[in-house]
Amino acid sequence: MVETKLLRIAGKARKESKFKFTSLFHLLGEELLRECFKRLRKEAATGIDKITKEMYAEELDANLKRLVERLQTMTYIPQSVRRVYIPKQGSNKKRPLGIPVLEDKIVQAGLKQILESIYEEDFINDSYGFRPEKGCHEALRQLSRTVEKESVNYVVEADIKGFFDNVSHEWMMKFLAHRIADKRVLRMIKRFLKAGVMEAGIVYKDEKGTPQGGLVSPILANIYLHYVLDLWFEKVYRKSCKGYAQIIRYADDYVACFKQKVDALRFKDELIKRLAKFGLEIVPSETKVIAFGRFAIENAKREGKKPETFDFLGFTHYCSKTGNGKNFKMKRKTSQKKFNAKLKSFKKWLKSARTLPTKILMAKVCIKLQGHYAYYGVTYNYDAISRFAYEVRKILHKWLNRRGKRKCLNWSKFCLLLKRYPLPNPRIMVCLF
Repeated sequence: MVETKLLRIAGKARKESKFKFTSLFHLLGEELLRECFKRLRKEAATGIDKITKEMYAEELDANLKRLVERLQTMTYIPQSVRRVYIPKQGSNKKRPLGIPVLEDKIVQAGLKQILESIYEEDFINDSYGFRPEKGCHEALRQLSRTVEKESVNYVVEADIKGFFDNVSHEWMMKFLAHRIADKRVLRMIKRFLKAGVMEAGIVYKDEKGTPQGGLVSPILANIYLHYVLDLWFEKVYRKSCKGYAQIIRYADDYVACFKQKVDALRFKDELIKRLAKFGLEIVPSETKVIAFGRFAIENAKREGKKPETFDFLGFTHYCSKTGNGKNFKMKRKTSQKKFNAKLKSFKKWLKSARTLPTKILMAKVCIKLQGHYAYYGVTYNYDAISRFAYEVRKILHKWLNRRGKRKCLNWSKFCLLLKRYPLPNPRIMVCLF
């Protein structure tokens, strides 16, 4: 079974950190690809060939057989991804998204499983993005443990400018070659990187970048940053620090914690040089060194200032105290940027969906609120999610009131409507301590 083989590969990778795998491509057989096909979402957007999962399933056995034959003879050529733009929360800009054709999704999903079986054994523990059984809340928990339990006095908040658009294909292939010596696997990954994007009927190809939206892009991004940032910090930079130092990364979003100010300031400078070597750069306006930790409040008061804050994974982190006021506690609330963006997104959706039958509309509103609570309903953030729920009710009342005769739905009638179709109450759903 393929699953057993992948487990053996993981075991080998774990035991021998410098071993290069020479025989992997044969795993992209019918068994693995069939399983990858089953896991694809039915409602997922289609690529440039417009083929849906349902259409492909009509002759699944024959289609998979032909796909495997093309792969094993290396005649399979990935198609360009269809570029679309989606709103970027907290900004007027739009985020580019690449949508591969269905067969490319299947092959990428297979490559993703093979790469994960190797690199999950290599990645550092403090890398959390796009990894099995890891996520944003786990990264936030680790950040809490680090700031509260360790000697942290400074935090470096940094942002990589257009990371996915600037990944160097040349460096990506060099990094992969550290662990993979199967030339067919490397060649197929390179083909996906070189496939390009189609926009308005025109295909654009570049020597850098990996389109967001591809199933293999997240693992490739993690591999790239593993060598560019994680290993450099762990093996080189941290050893040169005078005090405690730790980095916590979620995809291309990360924070670095330090005891000594000199280490924090030097990290920012050396980070710029390190990223530049691999074709990356930071966003100067979103990169800063701040005083943060158990002494930050008292030190800020002596200087007549407020203690500084930083944003990470949609939350603003700030220095505070425990309920009895005796011990230091790092707390967090929904960042104002994300709060406003989420409300703006809800308004836009409701404006287009307000003509739906009331029962269906209210059910969809409930789902959206539950999703918001599931992510932002973390310890100490009750006030922010309550305020979000209140603003949602105000927006909902405004647009429902416009469906019929103006002002036909006053607040009293709206409250009766909410009794019939109750919205979920805000509640803390994730404990981060």
